[in-house]
Amino acid sequence: METIFVEPAPRLAVSVEGSGPLVLFLHGIRGNRRNWNLQLPVFAQHFRAAAWDARGYGDSDDYEGPLHFEHFTGDVLRVAERLKADKLHLVGLSMGGRIARNVALHYPERLHSLTLINSTPGFDSLSTDQVRRFVVERKTRTADSVRQLLGSRARPGAYEELTESISRLHEKSYLKTVEASVAQDRAAPIEAIRVPTLIIGGDEDTVYPPELAQEMARRIPGAQLVMMEGAGHLVNLEQPERFDAAVLPFLLRNQKELRT
Repeated sequence: METIFVEPAPRLAVSVEGSGPLVLFLHGIRGNRRNWNLQLPVFAQHFRAAAWDARGYGDSDDYEGPLHFEHFTGDVLRVAERLKADKLHLVGLSMGGRIARNVALHYPERLHSLTLINSTPGFDSLSTDQVRRFVVERKTRTADSVRQLLGSRARPGAYEELTESISRLHEKSYLKTVEASVAQDRAAPIEAIRVPTLIIGGDEDTVYPPELAQEMARRIPGAQLVMMEGAGHLVNLEQPERFDAAVLPFLLRNQKELRT
């Protein structure tokens, strides 16, 4: 696995492994590219598997001024250009799913497929109390608040990895992301998505309830839905083997269909 940096500023750090069609993994709002360390070697057997640190996260640069949520869309295209990929598969968890969904809406011609994990159509899909709880919990880092992100069948070590991930947050950039998410990412017209889409949810997700995953699958034409039992908000970290078994065949199938 190698790390590359995407210029110009803000510089983005990206882990890359393997060769072939590009699959880009996008982490959640309290994550970083290391959250996909268990996926990259598996997917790299068939694809060029990459995971980024979003701007203001991990080893990527912080930036001046406020965040506009659409900046992330442009950053995805910058990574694709740096890796010389005219088209790619996008796999996004939570915030990463919201970013991937926006790419699919604005640049469908750039995508082979879209995988949305523990994500949402936008904050208008949550009640006022749920939005308020989201903001409060994103600013809280007690052991209990972190454990609540995981489901009852999370593998040993998942909590420790999640805690380590949260410890790497850049405080100012993170808070900008929370604020921009709630203020700007309101109600995406996901009915307009026209790329092959896989929706994955955890039936014990306390951030974005399972009903949201089911709603998204109903609204996106032709979307497939996989609900993972005993999984919380970070299904790839909690149950990596089951996650890989759901996503990898979906990507391979869509890649094969593109060749026929």
